[in-house]
Amino acid sequence: MLRDITIGQYFPGHSLIHRLDSRMKILLTIGYIVLLFIVDHPLGYLLSGLLLFFCYLVSSIPVRMIVKSIKPILPILLFTAILNVFFVGGEYPLLDFWIFHITAEGLYLAFTMAVRIVLLIAGSSLLTYTTSPIELTDAIERLLKPLKWLHFPVHELAMMMSIALRFIPTLIEETEKIISAQKARGADLESGSLLQRARALIPILIPLFVSAFRRAEELALAMECRCYHGGEGRTRMRQLALHLRDFLSAGVVAASIVAVVFLNRLPFFFS
Repeated sequence: MLRDITIGQYFPGHSLIHRLDSRMKILLTIGYIVLLFIVDHPLGYLLSGLLLFFCYLVSSIPVRMIVKSIKPILPILLFTAILNVFFVGGEYPLLDFWIFHITAEGLYLAFTMAVRIVLLIAGSSLLTYTTSPIELTDAIERLLKPLKWLHFPVHELAMMMSIALRFIPTLIEETEKIISAQKARGADLESGSLLQRARALIPILIPLFVSAFRRAEELALAMECRCYHGGEGRTRMRQLALHLRDFLSAGVVAASIVAVVFLNRLPFFFS
């Protein structure tokens, strides 16, 4: 299961999505999330899915990466689907047995909720797949630059966010090594009651926290040795600049939002 967590991973490439300005990619991701929350028509979900599929196709990110990013949240999808199916009322009943009341509205809501969560995870993952941590740091700092007038530590916040994203795959790899080492020592992590499994995680969590603090201390020492003093007077090797492709991409997302708003006005079965 840990190998299926792909948050924070970056896949180098030279596709159109990779070459977009990192600031624009963050704004486009926010726009796509807004699109998913305002969609309320089956054709709108279809349009959102096609847009995301086209972006993955252009970026040359393997489809298996979408599946790997979705696998860790399958229990959440299943739980929310069950709640919506059995506890959402409606005017079109399909099954009425004991405390279970299944309606067509409940099935539709369960399906749309699952689709929305899948598209949300896959869409936000595309940002980290196609943007390096350094580019994300620069983009977040540039977008939050107006907050410097309020003495807000913009650079420090952007640096912490990028470091957190960068170390997610590292901590996952470290966790797998600790689990393998504990199993080699005869630790039983998969059998027993829920309380016994929780206790079995203690020999894993303690070394993981020790390793995380050690890595943080080494990183802080390395930054001090390189005379790092935050964003004051800091220069950048790569300057961010908007190009025509960035504005065209923004136009596509804006047109998609307008199309979804228009599709929401169209009648369908549950309207």
